[in-house]
Amino acid sequence: MDADGYLYLSDRKKDMILVGGSNVYPAEVEAAIEEHPLVQSSVVIGLPDDDLGSRVHALVHASGALDVDDLRVHLADRLVRYKIPRTFEMVDEPLRDDAGKVRRSALAQERGAGEHSSRLSE
Repeated sequence: MDADGYLYLSDRKKDMILVGGSNVYPAEVEAAIEEHPLVQSSVVIGLPDDDLGSRVHALVHASGALDVDDLRVHLADRLVRYKIPRTFEMVDEPLRDDAGKVRRSALAQERGAGEHSSRLSE
């Protein structure tokens, strides 16, 4: 709730990613990613991790040649370390439908099963 009494919903609890006992909300990470001038949109999901339970993974639709290391530097100024995605996947197609919705569970299931692993950057 802001100072004027407006209530803002930032994310759904079911979308929360538990990383080594810490809560990561995808909307917060997506907002930080989308502050980069070359990023058109992003979707953040949790993928299985043997050590931490889950790891943060970002799918990024950029308008130009975006360097992952440049994006990491950008995020280091905006997020605590455990919220910065460990892996990034650059995509060429929009991540949301015309209504602005995304199917996080389907994206996570596809990537959790090992598909698209050749496009992941750590």
